[in-house]
Amino acid sequence: MRKFILVLFMLFFLISCDKKSKVEKAVEQISVDVKVDRFDKSFFEATPRGLPNLKAKYPFFFPNGIDDKIWIEKMQNPLWQELYQEVEKKYSNFDNETNEIEDLFKHIKYYFPETTTPKVYTVIAEMDYNNKAIYANDKLIIALELYLGKDHKFYEFPKYLKQNFEERQILPDVVTSFAYRKIAPPTDKTLLSNMIYYGKQLYLKDILLPEYTDAEKIGYLQEQVVWCQDNESYMWRFFIDENLLFNSDSRLPNRFINVAPFSKFYLEIDNESPGRVGQWLGWQIVRSYMKNNEVSLQDMLKMDAKQLFEKSKYKPNKNE
Repeated sequence: MRKFILVLFMLFFLISCDKKSKVEKAVEQISVDVKVDRFDKSFFEATPRGLPNLKAKYPFFFPNGIDDKIWIEKMQNPLWQELYQEVEKKYSNFDNETNEIEDLFKHIKYYFPETTTPKVYTVIAEMDYNNKAIYANDKLIIALELYLGKDHKFYEFPKYLKQNFEERQILPDVVTSFAYRKIAPPTDKTLLSNMIYYGKQLYLKDILLPEYTDAEKIGYLQEQVVWCQDNESYMWRFFIDENLLFNSDSRLPNRFINVAPFSKFYLEIDNESPGRVGQWLGWQIVRSYMKNNEVSLQDMLKMDAKQLFEKSKYKPNKNE
């Protein structure tokens, strides 16, 4: 009997690997040519005399109504120049990143054939951690000053933000921005709708970034992923017992969905927990739905949160 079970397991494993390899083989055959324009270099290596040419070449980076003195000041400011030199140290050669972006868009083209391959622009912006990478159809803008490594001397941010200022977060951030165009925002304000919305976004990272770890996809440290895995059933029981899933209390996103140093159960475990545990649970629900239903990715992304949840057959992993 044990031999029979082992044979079945190996057969299932081989079939799963073969299925995955077929997808990856198909992805490899897709032609994608990513062009990268180093606007950060063009700007910080220019002189004030060259500003008109920059504005003519990159009009979308120079909004109307801003005096040229502002741009010249930034161009010549010693602190901005120092930041540029730090970016240049790390990203003087952008070839590896370009190859990874090409691989990402091969995956995107496989699942979303109509997608336009964007031109990539690297910039040094304003340390806006909410807009580290912006996908806008024919353009992909990446703010390199926010990918210098969490311990960089220029970062005066809380640890829970700095932990994602790593090079390895570029592609997950690109997928996050891409997902905004593929997943409709929640139709209601319930906690469940928010959980499923972000769960869909994270599931996109599962299929578009298959070589990335769960920690990299969600922007956690590995120990934070382990904490969520170890406490999955406890968190789920708390949400059920407190009747939170279909609750529209405006405070719930800040407690369990939005970026924060920790989640707010108002219990002793709070300081041990990572922020955004509602996103992580929503991810597990979406994964369960895709495992237990025959449905296309596109149809799943359009599904109502409540319907998806009810058909997911989600059961949290039991704590030992």
